[in-house]
Amino acid sequence: MPELVTFGETPLRLSPPGKERLETADSMALDADGTESNAAVTAQLLGVDSTWVSKLPDSPLGRRIVAELESHGLETDITWADSTEYRQGLVFHESGHPPRESMRWHDRKGSATATAKPGDLPMDRIQTADIAFTGLSTPALSRDAAETTKAMLRAAHGSGVTTAIDIDYQAGLADPAFLKDVLLELFEHLEVLVANEERIRTVLDRSGKPRELANSVAAEYDLKTVVITRSKRGAVALQDTPGTNVIHERETVETEAVDDAGQHGAFSGGFLARLADDGDLSAALSYGVAAATLARTVPGPLLTAERSEVDRIADDVIQASR
Repeated sequence: MPELVTFGETPLRLSPPGKERLETADSMALDADGTESNAAVTAQLLGVDSTWVSKLPDSPLGRRIVAELESHGLETDITWADSTEYRQGLVFHESGHPPRESMRWHDRKGSATATAKPGDLPMDRIQTADIAFTGLSTPALSRDAAETTKAMLRAAHGSGVTTAIDIDYQAGLADPAFLKDVLLELFEHLEVLVANEERIRTVLDRSGKPRELANSVAAEYDLKTVVITRSKRGAVALQDTPGTNVIHERETVETEAVDDAGQHGAFSGGFLARLADDGDLSAALSYGVAAATLARTVPGPLLTAERSEVDRIADDVIQASR
């Protein structure tokens, strides 16, 4: 069975119910909310053996992250750190309603994941996976985290594993110029790049429509596959093949959004799961869009769905894109 291994920080998200403001709320929901773990949960429900690896404090908050993820059937491989020295990263999330935007405030400085070293990761498992995946927000945490991410991708790529990264830029976590510098160090070990169209414009300082973005980024950085998501408008994917580039495009299907917090992680998980399964880029794109569509219909950052639901929505996505 195909296997996906993801590495990254999963902060604990604290959010008031509904559209309440943090400053007036008297209760909070707690959720594990990390790009890499969100993607792994989605891939797992689609039948791909998925493992999330990280470094966490051996504390109630760190253990809560693991317990929530494992309750979704996800396997975890954790290096536990002394909770008196290292802390669990936090994110405070406030859901807005137009014209008020949703907001996120990061409290992740000094987290255990920021101190991760290459020796903290199960490199033997990473080197035997089908796909190794991380998000740019993890190496953005610190120089240690950046070097460890680079070592992970280098080890995977050198072993013939498909390597993938998501430009999961989040305002307030790191300066876009710093993120670009980090990303440039990772490109030589990278095959698949996933990014929302606005995030890739911000981090790589690009302009143009999704097809143009995919073409220019793939050409400049010698990437095999570039995927541009368009939130509620579907996604495009470019596959670099000898002598030509093939572009696939998928439209989404109409939904009534409940919570869009988990849509991008779900997209990456759905896309990578199908890519690991049979390597069909057009099918992978359909499943990524389907997973993101479903994720918008459920509260919280983690997708909860049956495989049959994703299959059905993927068929609808294909029909809508013809």
